[in-house]
Amino acid sequence: MEDTPPTAMSSSGSGSAEAILIPSLPNDVSVNILARVPRCYHPTLCLVSKPFRALLSSPLYYTTRSLLRSAEPFLHLSIRTPAATAAVQRWFALHHTKTAPVLVPLPPTPSCLVGSSFAALGPKIYVIGGSIKDVPSPHVWALDCRFGTWEKAPSMSASREFSAAGVVDGRIYVVGGCVADTWTRSRNWAEVYDPDSRAWKAVDSAGSGELMLREKWMHGSAVMGGRLYAMADRNGVVYEPGTGRWGCVETELDLGWRGRACVVGGVLYCYDYLGKIRGFDEVGLAWRELKGVEKELPSFLSGATMATVGGKLVVVWEGKGKGKEKGKEMELWCAEIEVEKKGEGELELWGKVEWCRVIHTLPGGSSVVHCLEVTL
Repeated sequence: MEDTPPTAMSSSGSGSAEAILIPSLPNDVSVNILARVPRCYHPTLCLVSKPFRALLSSPLYYTTRSLLRSAEPFLHLSIRTPAATAAVQRWFALHHTKTAPVLVPLPPTPSCLVGSSFAALGPKIYVIGGSIKDVPSPHVWALDCRFGTWEKAPSMSASREFSAAGVVDGRIYVVGGCVADTWTRSRNWAEVYDPDSRAWKAVDSAGSGELMLREKWMHGSAVMGGRLYAMADRNGVVYEPGTGRWGCVETELDLGWRGRACVVGGVLYCYDYLGKIRGFDEVGLAWRELKGVEKELPSFLSGATMATVGGKLVVVWEGKGKGKEKGKEMELWCAEIEVEKKGEGELELWGKVEWCRVIHTLPGGSSVVHCLEVTL
């Protein structure tokens, strides 16, 4: 069950706050003060004293940050790196410092699967399904980004790989990733996870029609307007949890959706076959090019991964190493873009690149698996 907010900011009953935090101040006042400190200063705070360090590693601290609206959005990245025996799925969090963005390493996924789907719910990232040696799995792992710890979450009813996943109204919905060739798989082609009951249950997918029977793998997903969009190789399906209705994705959206997309301000962004960033206009049912970023960004002909972080569009892509290490190393690039909608008639999308730089160097052959926002 997710952490529930305390009824009062009190140190009573909390082993991590029994010691005096700040002399001459009640602990509840101290907690309120420290909870406002930006996360980039937390490593320094941990060096102040053992009580500080204990507080910063407690659920109470992060609940207080949330209640005070001091929580900050962070980009989290999953990167697959080659190894001598088997590939490793590593995780990083992008922290902003006074000088430059810094990637902070997190523990790798306990089981390195191929084709997992991902969802961020509260302070946790859920790694859903995937396969090992072409055998799909129903298992789910959860990374608690507050403390950098992994835990085994409840397993799904169906084994999946390359499914679509998204969060709507505080629940995780997962679609596809399995062939509906039996009654059990057909019934559980779509499932929903409730973090309060910590249980998965089947979603009635009869309305998804022939797509459920034909398609197994999903190459993309996004949540837009309270609906989960799941994109297959041929056509796509959209599910609205509020009404339980299934439908087909608009032809224009389906034809233009390429790669790992994200939604910012109600607009779905991805890159086109020319490597340019485009956004989908739901009203005009058309794709619009994101203007104003051409000179500062490359063409994403080899692909890119996108996420929304703090209401901004973040793009992550892979570049080749330079000099003697070219081919032996991979440069991980990242850009943060402020996007804006303009135009009274036809929608225009404009962007301003706030920063663009290499954020890490990785072994050659590494690849970005996924990136998403977590607020801490």
